[in-house]
Amino acid sequence: MKIAQVAPLTEAVPPKLYGGTERVVSWLTEELVALGHDVTLFASGDSVTSAKLDSVWPRALRLDGSVRDPNALHIELVEQVARRASEFDIVHCHLDYYPFSLMSRQSTPFVTTLHGRLDLPELQPIFSTFSNVPVVSISDAQRRPLPQARWVATVPHGLPEDLLLPRPVKPGYLAFLGRVSEEKGLIRAIDIARTCMMPLKIAAKVDPADTSYFKKEIFPLLGDPNVEFIGEIDDARKPEFLSGAAALLTPIDWPEPFGLVMIEAMACGTPVIAFNRGSAPEIVEHGVTGFVVEDIRSAINAVKEAIRLPRNRVRERFEERFTARRMAKDYLESYRELIFAQHGRARLTAV
Repeated sequence: MKIAQVAPLTEAVPPKLYGGTERVVSWLTEELVALGHDVTLFASGDSVTSAKLDSVWPRALRLDGSVRDPNALHIELVEQVARRASEFDIVHCHLDYYPFSLMSRQSTPFVTTLHGRLDLPELQPIFSTFSNVPVVSISDAQRRPLPQARWVATVPHGLPEDLLLPRPVKPGYLAFLGRVSEEKGLIRAIDIARTCMMPLKIAAKVDPADTSYFKKEIFPLLGDPNVEFIGEIDDARKPEFLSGAAALLTPIDWPEPFGLVMIEAMACGTPVIAFNRGSAPEIVEHGVTGFVVEDIRSAINAVKEAIRLPRNRVRERFEERFTARRMAKDYLESYRELIFAQHGRARLTAV
């Protein structure tokens, strides 16, 4: 099958550090190539892939201080993909609603995975106008605000099976991983750890938009000797960090569309304690890979239970549910269904 993967230009594919969407696109692209498909990746020029790379800009926008209007480059990206669409059996976009108008006006089947939150009121008219555009959710919870969208599948994220492996270390602290922002619940994580009288290690990125929040709300709490702020970490450091944690705390306060950090922890055999928001109950199997809780008090009680969960079973459930190979196969099934719907059986048998 000839497949186009269209990534945002914000980060390289894969990103150097933080970057959820671009990481998923990388894992999916590499698995599709490994399964024998002819894949072209449209991404920034500093991306690294075993697929064919087509770039409209030489460097990830996050790292390029010369770019002041990223929208212009994403519009150019969609135009270049549309001009080449006839070369592919399917075009898979990861650019939210940017491709809807232009890609709807050409004949190659295309699908868009929606990676972000969808509960914003300004999204309602877009998805009503383009209600025939096929879209994929990354959790069933993500769909709820947009029942009018043409949902063709829910494909949970997956990461390479051997990317993050459990390390033989004794768990001795609670962990917080991801991004520092109010909705991610870092203050609640600190409260949980303090009440449990356990150290908390924080491996998190601070976006420019969250700098003021970090300085005002988080920094004053870092004087506690049991609270350690490590900063942003890459995949090479995550196995040791997560394996050393008794549990990963994700006390979110927003409709999390997926939450890669949860399956990263599971890959290392680390249980997850997550607030019951968004995708959390779809990812965390209560009493098996962690606990889904309603509030801080429930999270504190869950810490004691999480410590007793068999970590090898947590890893097994990751392998059964959240690998990149499973994700790629799920997408291939959706691709074939879309190709059949648009071109019929003759074209389907050819791919």
